[in-house]
Amino acid sequence: ILLGIIAALNHNRLLDHLAMFLAIIGISVPSFILAPLLIKYFAVEWKLLPVASWGTWAHSILPSVALATTPMAVIARFMRSSMLEVMQQNYIKTAEAKGLSPAAIVIKHGIRNAILPVITFIGPLFAVLITGTFVIEKIFAIPGLGKYFVDSIFNRDYPVILGTTVFFSTILVITLFLIDISYRLIDPRIKLTSKGD
Repeated sequence: ILLGIIAALNHNRLLDHLAMFLAIIGISVPSFILAPLLIKYFAVEWKLLPVASWGTWAHSILPSVALATTPMAVIARFMRSSMLEVMQQNYIKTAEAKGLSPAAIVIKHGIRNAILPVITFIGPLFAVLITGTFVIEKIFAIPGLGKYFVDSIFNRDYPVILGTTVFFSTILVITLFLIDISYRLIDPRIKLTSKGD
């Protein structure tokens, strides 16, 4: 989100081009390609981080980077386009005419209105991120639910497959519910009403 804001505020400048270049790289390289590259350089050649085990916080760095790169790039591009659109609106020009500082305009009016579509987009992206853990857990030998899910498919263990599917579905539904609630916190003008109201 911060990368998208920086890119939007520096539209068509060096920071904008650099941020969007990084975002395009992040979108173009899938996690199952990025993970072996991270292992090759950071764990095998440079020996900076451990791999193929699970224990300390250092073991979670490479899997986290491999999982977060694509969603981060997508959110950055989406936030940039949303922020650029919001900064062209009449209420931004009115805030400028009133003499508000650029920081106040960006934080109070720009980000608050630009982030709503991004939050809507984060819900389905969260589902993609959860399903992406299956491959990453297999690559990094992480004893997580994704690994057990894949193993249960090979072993035809139907209760585990069903239980894991229900668990991931529940997480997705709760996430979408929290996103709906967050609309009201971000923009008080949005009211959660029922059909009877």
